[in-house]
Amino acid sequence: MGLIHIELFATLDLVGQSPGGPDEDPAGFPFGGWQAPLLNEVTGAQIGAAYEGTDALLLGRRTYDIFAAYWPHQKEGEIAELFNRVPKYVASRGTPDLPWAGSTRLGPDLAGAVRAIRDRHEHVKVVGSLNLVQTLLRERLFDRLDLWVHPIVLGVGKKVFDGGAVPANLTLLEPPAADPRGTVYLRYGLAEGTPATGDMSAPDRGLGHDGAR
Repeated sequence: MGLIHIELFATLDLVGQSPGGPDEDPAGFPFGGWQAPLLNEVTGAQIGAAYEGTDALLLGRRTYDIFAAYWPHQKEGEIAELFNRVPKYVASRGTPDLPWAGSTRLGPDLAGAVRAIRDRHEHVKVVGSLNLVQTLLRERLFDRLDLWVHPIVLGVGKKVFDGGAVPANLTLLEPPAADPRGTVYLRYGLAEGTPATGDMSAPDRGLGHDGAR
């Protein structure tokens, strides 16, 4: 069974909307393109490394349309070569035209389709696609979460965990890495169980003698 990786750029208040440009999602959002002034070589290298081994993309309809208008016209660079080569799976309630070579629309049973994709591929990347991400979080249909947290606060916009999160444990897969501008790269894996609780007023914090409940 393969792994579903969610790749997201977010602000300190965990807004993930329209990081790349003002035209990504312009309706009522004043900060489209907020990531562009913060990119640097360190972050670029981290992103490139995160995509190593990717053999499929899983995208929401809006992100697909943005990518399909741009990446097929890019012929140079490892990311362009990768995105144009691998299969693209698109979650959409409608029946959109999918002009990008290698694109397939998923059926109405999204959970079943994602499980089938996981069985078919080794490393499936979910890029952006915040509405789709909410479904994956709610159904626990992900294995890895790569999160780049940028040193700005917007106060408005769609958030990474906006309405889709359910109680879950995650494991930090490697130490956080910060670039010179203050963006912190976090890599988590989905862990078993749900968050435990304790009692800070108890001698053992209510966790039992072994430190766990």
